Amino acid sequence: MTVAAILPGSAAPMARAIAPAAAVRVGSGAPVRLVLERIGYVLFGLFILFTCFTFIRPSPYDFTAIPTLGLWVLLGIRLHRGAVVFLALLLLHHLGLLLALMPHLHEPLPREWTFQSFYLMVTCVFFIMFFSDNTEKRVTLATNAYIASCLVAAVCGIISYAAPGSLLFTMDGRAAGVFEDPNVLGSFLTFGVLALLRRLLTRDTRHPALTGLALTVVLTAVFLSFSRGAWGATVGGALLTIAFTYRSSAGPTRRRIAALAVCGIIGAALGLTALMSESGIAEQFADRFTLTKDYDEGVTGRFGNQLRSLSMLLESPNGFGPLRFRVIFDLDPHNSYIGAFANGGWIGGFSFLGMVLTTAFVGVRLCLVASPYRRFAQSVVPTVLMYFMQAMQIDIDHWRHVYILLGLVWGLECARLRWLAGAPDASRRVHSVRPAERSFARA
Repeated sequence: MTVAAILPGSAAPMARAIAPAAAVRVGSGAPVRLVLERIGYVLFGLFILFTCFTFIRPSPYDFTAIPTLGLWVLLGIRLHRGAVVFLALLLLHHLGLLLALMPHLHEPLPREWTFQSFYLMVTCVFFIMFFSDNTEKRVTLATNAYIASCLVAAVCGIISYAAPGSLLFTMDGRAAGVFEDPNVLGSFLTFGVLALLRRLLTRDTRHPALTGLALTVVLTAVFLSFSRGAWGATVGGALLTIAFTYRSSAGPTRRRIAALAVCGIIGAALGLTALMSESGIAEQFADRFTLTKDYDEGVTGRFGNQLRSLSMLLESPNGFGPLRFRVIFDLDPHNSYIGAFANGGWIGGFSFLGMVLTTAFVGVRLCLVASPYRRFAQSVVPTVLMYFMQAMQIDIDHWRHVYILLGLVWGLECARLRWLAGAPDASRRVHSVRPAERSFARA
């Protein structure tokens, strides 16, 4: 199976850009800008593809980030007013982290953690600006590269489960593959599942059988990660994707979506039954299929620490400082909302809540209101909403893929606002939205 076979036809020209007539030409006759843009798209595709490689530090993702960001800044990316509120909250959040770091500047781990946070913030700003223009082409490229990354991670995860002790990672008998933590593997794959699922629902694929096979591989890896959060995020995200797609579809398409959803549930049940026939998998599933574990419970458990920290944080406007929660409680908060207040004080905490609320509002609107970009949002936004839910039981603030998806949501919103203002996406097909849908969106 090749990755190209399961990707839609719109991805074929993903490395093609329009050069201005006045561009300087090289000896071959090709415009310099066109050549640079093609290089930029290749670098960007690799940038997203390498997201799954987290066990190498610095990783291929980090090595690709510098030339990708630098080249596209030279080529010209711009900030659209539609993302100003989110970017202000993002900057405010990191200002809170910086202020909370001041009393602990002599400690290397908090310094390094804060530096990493600022690095991820920069990538998020870049993603928003990048996706705001030529949106259809760039979002398609990012989605295809992310699916390819998911396939690599899923295959490596399955191999790591089947052959423990290899170079790939496992944890407590759970698949991790190229990730060091199976929880991160499972959650990383969620967007791949939803993007492939929506392509099957809407026939946005040239090879449905191969797309279905790819979806099966990625779902298997999600299951073998034995991550309760990833299981819930994948199921919840799939339901939202189906619901959003069903609502925005016409009669025949709705019937096909309903039929495929029923077939998918039956297929998933049969697949789960087949996997559970292996005794080791059945035992691991029984162990993990609980709402809480022993390390979650008790006064000094995960939830007990979170409750004890609330009164302390109410009395600490500057928080505990980056990574200081673990010093006080001998355990990380495993809750990004509490972590935001602990790491960045009231400024960092309330701005994080603002980022979540504004993104959720904008994202749901993208999924419901007709626009050329709704079809992309209907797999991106459910993933982000599920990450916000997971943030209540795990720390997501240093997951690279979260910032890619935040960039996608706000880039799509900027493109939607430009479209409403009469500035169409240069890469958008004319027939993407009918005139009646444009009138509805303006209303």
